Amino acid sequence: MSHYTIAAESLTKVYPNGTCAVQDVTFKVDSTDLVIVLGPSGAGKSTLLRCLNRILEPTSGRVLLNGIDITHAGGMRLQEVRKRVGIIFQQFNLVGRLTVLDNVMAGRLTHCRNVFWHASSLFRIFPKREKDFAFECLKRVRIEQLAYQRADTLSGGQMQRVAIARTLAQEPYVFLADEPVASLDPASAEIVMETLQEIQETQHIPVIINLHQIGLAGRYAKRLFGMSSGGMVFEGARSDLTPEIIERIYGVEVDPKTGRPMGRKRPDRGPSVETEEEAPVIAVVSKKAVALA
Repeated sequence: MSHYTIAAESLTKVYPNGTCAVQDVTFKVDSTDLVIVLGPSGAGKSTLLRCLNRILEPTSGRVLLNGIDITHAGGMRLQEVRKRVGIIFQQFNLVGRLTVLDNVMAGRLTHCRNVFWHASSLFRIFPKREKDFAFECLKRVRIEQLAYQRADTLSGGQMQRVAIARTLAQEPYVFLADEPVASLDPASAEIVMETLQEIQETQHIPVIINLHQIGLAGRYAKRLFGMSSGGMVFEGARSDLTPEIIERIYGVEVDPKTGRPMGRKRPDRGPSVETEEEAPVIAVVSKKAVALA
């Protein structure tokens, strides 16, 4: 087995309208990595993660998981890939009328090939060992006390931690997070980032996070990727994130005191094509939980 967990080789994704969302991206990530991907809206960050998870089919290049090419996986093999390359989103994608525990159990269903278990799940009946595992996932994100509370009564930060627990229940080899704190207040964002950091450090699962917040990236990243117009324009340590690098990534002037972007120097490349993929993505992530409803 290769020393890296997931890798992209000359990965490219061109949408039917001709937009090149990801262009010739190459990298390797292993279990010691918490990688944060920075870039403006439309830079290709979300498309990149969805190609790694195989929600989207790359146009060219390769994605490798533990050294095995998963670029064109289909059928049962594709289901296994999506189970092992876990992903969470900004929108949480929980089923609000279900309990926290039921939402997490949706992640466990990816491991079940027993038709009787799937049938019993419609009545919220699960094997004890599977419920115990789901509780352990909730403990890892420190919300086990909310296990029997309806998901739609939670705060945004709590919902995101349920989404993290649900993905942990899949027993992923890689953990992807697409703008996981974009809709959260600063305090909740810190808790979610600390949770993802703890997952990487204690369970040795590589974590790749798309972010806009440069400050959070500077505090939590072990490695940083910068994307602009679909290409990888920076790869390095957080100590390498200078105002000049930020300007290269975002194409904006940078305040020399704070390092924050001040104003756009080049025109945006238009609305992000990534939003067009949101509906099918939600369907893929939520279908197991909906089956419980």
